[in-house]
Amino acid sequence: MSQMQHDEDNHTEGLLTPGEVASLFRVDPKTVTRWARAGKLSSIRTLGGHRRYRESEIRAALSEPPTPAPPGD
Repeated sequence: MSQMQHDEDNHTEGLLTPGEVASLFRVDPKTVTRWARAGKLSSIRTLGGHRRYRESEIRAALSEPPTPAPPGD
């Protein structure tokens, strides 16, 4: 493996696509994007402008108890 390829692997290690995050939470990928826009999840943008999510942050969010919806929703 070349050094350049190894460096690229390190930059993408532990990053999930919106579809992968959606599968973990059992929601639509657009919901994941809305959560990121609302600040509920932090995301990283690829050079192409696509969102990626840190796996460690997603795993931590999955282990938190769900937040109840406010009354009237």
